Amino acid sequence: MSETTRRRAFDIIVRTYGECLYWKIRYIVLSHDDADDVLQNTFLKAWNNITSFRGKSKLQTWLCSIAINEALDFLRKNKKHGGNTDDYLSVSDRLTADEYFDGDRAHAMLMQAVAALPEVQRTVFNLRYFDNMKYSEISKMLNTSEGALKASYHIAVKKISEYFHLQD
Repeated sequence: MSETTRRRAFDIIVRTYGECLYWKIRYIVLSHDDADDVLQNTFLKAWNNITSFRGKSKLQTWLCSIAINEALDFLRKNKKHGGNTDDYLSVSDRLTADEYFDGDRAHAMLMQAVAALPEVQRTVFNLRYFDNMKYSEISKMLNTSEGALKASYHIAVKKISEYFHLQD
């Protein structure tokens, strides 16, 4: 395959999956600018490793796996370098002030509740709730058992429900 053909093919991949991946990342990192940076890193990693894609899973699953891992790595690095990813008190304020946020107060509250979840529960909840992914797909992406995912999702839903009851 020529370099030109490879670039054109990858451009199609970026246009096809870019928005979907952006929102998966955005639900994890919350900030538009951070999501853009992580998305760029995702596509860079995919470009550098495209020859390792063997087709054992869907291309979208492979790309989502890269995106989620990049987003989680971003959070971990941000936390190590003094980032304040544990401060969720202003999540809804930051979301509603973000020019790219088009939700209402209830959506902002949901995002605040989700942001307060531990990393794994937050990721599982986002993939299952917002993307309506099957546990089998999430299991491949996160390399964990479906049972563990179901437990994480159940606990996340319970915590989010408790959060909303506290807001009443």
